[in-house]
Amino acid sequence: MNIKLAVYIVVMLCLVNVATTVMKPMTLGFAQGSQNQTHYQTTSNNKAPIISLLANNLANRLNKSAAILEITSKLPEVKNHAYASSLNQTLHGIAADVDIQKRKVAQDILSADKDFGVIFFLMPNGYMYMVEPYSSQLNLTKSNFDFRDYYKGAVSTHTTYLGNIIISASSGFPQANIAVPVYSENNNNSNRQSLLGIWAGGLNLAVFNKSLQSLNLTNNEHIVFVDHYGQKIADSDKNQALNSNQSFANFQSFKNAVAGEAGSIAEVINGTKVLVSYHPVNAIQTKWAILDILRL
Repeated sequence: MNIKLAVYIVVMLCLVNVATTVMKPMTLGFAQGSQNQTHYQTTSNNKAPIISLLANNLANRLNKSAAILEITSKLPEVKNHAYASSLNQTLHGIAADVDIQKRKVAQDILSADKDFGVIFFLMPNGYMYMVEPYSSQLNLTKSNFDFRDYYKGAVSTHTTYLGNIIISASSGFPQANIAVPVYSENNNNSNRQSLLGIWAGGLNLAVFNKSLQSLNLTNNEHIVFVDHYGQKIADSDKNQALNSNQSFANFQSFKNAVAGEAGSIAEVINGTKVLVSYHPVNAIQTKWAILDILRL
């Protein structure tokens, strides 16, 4: 990886770290100052700044990771697909010692951006070309991924696409993928570019869980990140984080958030009255949501 790219990655990571650092002391003040559960409006007003900051922080993290993929997708090491004939269905792609340069770029990204758990490259037809770490490639249960929303989205929009939460065919755990279409240079005889493949990264949701769980919240409160369909991405409650299949699709607060609104609303969940503060997250081309759930 060239020096300019390495410097860019470091700068972007530092900017995200600064945003995270600013967030924590604000969270402490909020948690200590919102214990009067009878004053809904006061509580709602107190929540607004921190929820907004959390939403912006998550959007910045996603944009940072997307930018890293976009820039590296233009590297000749990534564009090179000379080893396409070496695809092995048993290995779900190329062997570990094939196209070392592309694997090295993937390894560098994983070292630089811990929000990623895997980096992979798909052929134009959706067949897996390579995955890093290589162990994740060997653990795949299938070889073609043209049915995935992130593949379809990147191919149809011709630009970076954030998929919704899926169950990884490698780890068996929930995962969201950022996909960048990789195109050839313009042909001298035509302005049309041909699709070389999809350069993508799978988000490490455990890292997002850890970020939320580091917040100083009250015992009767927890915060969740959810995708566009209401599927939970991360949870500040360590016990509830284990329930990765939890959906918030029926929450009015979720519906408001993905519609672009921010605010607070009282809801009843499993017979318990709660105050939910919500905020949309501008997640690349889609809307995710952050919900702060306070038991009343």
